[in-house]
Amino acid sequence: MIRMLRPFGRAVTYTRWLHLAMAIVWPALWLFIDEAWWTPVTAVVLLGLAGLIPAARVVEGFQARLLLFGPRDERASREIMVSPSATWADRGRTVVWLELRLLLGAVVSHFTFQLLFLSVDLVSMALSGERAGGSWIPVRGHHWWYVPLAPLLLVLTAALVVGSGHLATRLALRLLGPSPAERLAALEERTEQLLERTRIARELHDSIGHALTVAVVQAGAARAAGDPAFTDRALGAIEETGRAALEDLERVLGVLRESEKPVSGRPTLADADRLLESARASGAKVDAEVTGPVDTVPGPVSREGYRILQESLTNVLRHAGAVPVRVRVHVADGSLVLAIRNPCPAGTPDPGRGSGLRGIRERAALLGGQARTGPDQGDWQVHVELPLS
Repeated sequence: MIRMLRPFGRAVTYTRWLHLAMAIVWPALWLFIDEAWWTPVTAVVLLGLAGLIPAARVVEGFQARLLLFGPRDERASREIMVSPSATWADRGRTVVWLELRLLLGAVVSHFTFQLLFLSVDLVSMALSGERAGGSWIPVRGHHWWYVPLAPLLLVLTAALVVGSGHLATRLALRLLGPSPAERLAALEERTEQLLERTRIARELHDSIGHALTVAVVQAGAARAAGDPAFTDRALGAIEETGRAALEDLERVLGVLRESEKPVSGRPTLADADRLLESARASGAKVDAEVTGPVDTVPGPVSREGYRILQESLTNVLRHAGAVPVRVRVHVADGSLVLAIRNPCPAGTPDPGRGSGLRGIRERAALLGGQARTGPDQGDWQVHVELPLS
């Protein structure tokens, strides 16, 4: 019983009814002024034309968020779009929403007041034998059992208010919610954010965590040794490690600043020239070959391809230094192939366990592709194949 009464303690129950009632205010006023048959028909047509305006979805979206959703429904309210209609399908859904809101508002408002007036008439007829005159439904006779019928009509009115509010909310989520294209764009943006967060966490753990560990160990060893020469060497190692960690931190902060850009503003393979020029400016001899329609590569694949190429060149400069690098970018047969190859000078540390290579493999796997990294005939190679679909 308490559960059934709970909706009537929420303000959103009444704001939902108000939202529906507001839809018929201007048609009702117009019909009151001009009672011709064509008045409601014209109102429906004008409302449909208004729904074709892109800004109509903004207005309806804000109203729906404000009146149809309470504090407990905050997560669901974010599903309601408050951006202009971008396609004709969005405009069509807005038109359907406006027409259904008008129809539902007219039905709910009419029956709400009629049921209330009818309950008053029943009580009035039972007590005095005279109607109060508010209901359109005729009540005849002077019967005592009219009195217990009145509360039943009030219960029916309450159920109508609650049920119509839930129905309006469901319709709003369906008709004012994001289109498939908008859901795809939101998913793409969320994927980009998760990728960057994973990369940041990985690099902070590997670079900063390693630097702090080395510093702590070296400082502890120097203090325990009590040897000035050993202390000098330890301080030099700490300084070198700290400097490298600061460089990595600056790079990670650059990713954080870049994350504020919209997804469409992120660099793609069309901007790969600046990566190659940056590597050449660092002393590497880059031999690049790009074949196929790179500009037609889908946005998510092109952006991840750029990141993979960036990470590969960074790894070359970090582990091998200024060495010749061969870069191949090939687009054909529904796939994007990235191949980066460079010689491994003697004494080069094994980069096979670095965070950069793990990031390359993770990016490729996320897009359903494959990545091969490792030594090959005296060189170090990164070979990545990503599907375009």
